[in-house]
Amino acid sequence: MRENLQFGSQTATAFICGDNADAKKIVTNLAEDIGFEVVDAGTLKQARLLEPLGMLWINLAFSGMGQHFAINLIKR
Repeated sequence: MRENLQFGSQTATAFICGDNADAKKIVTNLAEDIGFEVVDAGTLKQARLLEPLGMLWINLAFSGMGQHFAINLIKR
């Protein structure tokens, strides 16, 4: 099932990290199957950087922005 993860010409980003290559491949496939663009942020040590990003999204969503937005990595 694909979600509507398109925001104009941009696709919502799912940031992942971990130490197990096989597990990361499974998570990447699941995220791509539902429509995310996956960015591998590296080893599990990076989780401490990704968790506050998730907390920011939750805070914005519950502070009146709603759930229809994404925090994205934009590349050239």
